Amino acid sequence: MATPINPALAVRDQFPAIPRDWHYLDSAATAQKPQAVIDAIANAYGRDYATVHRGVYERSASMTQSFEAARAAAATLIGGREEEVVFTRGATEAINLVAQRYRNGNRSRVLLSALEHHSNIVPWQLAGYELDVVPLTSDGRIDLDAAEQMASEEHALVSFAHVSNVLGSILDTARAAQIAHNVGATLMLDGCQAAPRLPVDIAAIDCDFYAFSAHKVYGPTGIGALWAKAEILNAMPPWQGGGAMIDRVTFEKTTYLPAPARFEAGTPHIVGAVGFHAAIDWVRAIGLDALHAHESALVAECRAALRSVAGVTLFGPEESAGIVSFALDGVHPHDIGTILDDAGVAVRAGHHCAQPLMDLLGVPATARASFAAHSDASDIEALVQGLHKVKRIFG
Repeated sequence: MATPINPALAVRDQFPAIPRDWHYLDSAATAQKPQAVIDAIANAYGRDYATVHRGVYERSASMTQSFEAARAAAATLIGGREEEVVFTRGATEAINLVAQRYRNGNRSRVLLSALEHHSNIVPWQLAGYELDVVPLTSDGRIDLDAAEQMASEEHALVSFAHVSNVLGSILDTARAAQIAHNVGATLMLDGCQAAPRLPVDIAAIDCDFYAFSAHKVYGPTGIGALWAKAEILNAMPPWQGGGAMIDRVTFEKTTYLPAPARFEAGTPHIVGAVGFHAAIDWVRAIGLDALHAHESALVAECRAALRSVAGVTLFGPEESAGIVSFALDGVHPHDIGTILDDAGVAVRAGHHCAQPLMDLLGVPATARASFAAHSDASDIEALVQGLHKVKRIFG
């Protein structure tokens, strides 16, 4: 049975990289770009291009306005203020920035969960923190009852994925914030998988840091955003030095601009910001409520369809945000991915930068199908047909 699609989500023809006979189910890794984003990038590199924050000529001033408008759009997407948004190369750099420059007194521990992406594990290790790991519930959610028992005044931060990139499970963010704040810790959320799929309101969540990447939100690679409460950002020292982040430089002493400029050394990804803005506008025009409902319906249909294939194991909760991970008895996920590719279906296969989670699940890897605005029931049908081909090949 075909999934009903909101007319606002009949958008497949807006994606020039997705022909009708190709089924792209890897949006959790990176989203394809609608034509509106491609056009915005082309214009920014072409007729509109100039540097920002430096030139007094008209085009530079205009591009500066566009760059700062992108910052405002990124803030609006998650319910923040533009002066609280730092542009980074992506969520990975955002988490690294916090790990290297934020300090919560002499606290030396960070509370993570068993489902975190490597980008929410390794930066804390590099910064010298000791890690405590919250287990998962039986259906693959972060066990917040356990987190409440584990959180202590030794924890500088609690840092969780808002949505798991493997299981699609959605965090109860308000409760996570309460748990962190009850022990004087700050809450950082990895919003990479949430920002393109869910309405996000950081004020309602009451988190302290939020990181997400443009390329997951139908925008370009190489740019993302770190949101933080203004008082926290302004208390943090710069991470990298160079042009654009300074107030006054002498050989004896340098002073720095207020946040967010102090964290944006050098010439920024100007065109990336313009493309990011176009992607945010595109997503907001559809509506994140509509996107979430669309992807949730596809997840339900996909899980039901995969259960009809003998030998398939499904991971994660029944209700997830646009992501379904699975395994097929006797077949490595890389082989699944290769054969599906021959059948015109693109899925992710591997450990998804979540090796500790794979260890917990007892598998070396999984196959992962992830949905987007352009996805529809034909993608699920092609996936299931492709899996039957896998089974025929492997006997």
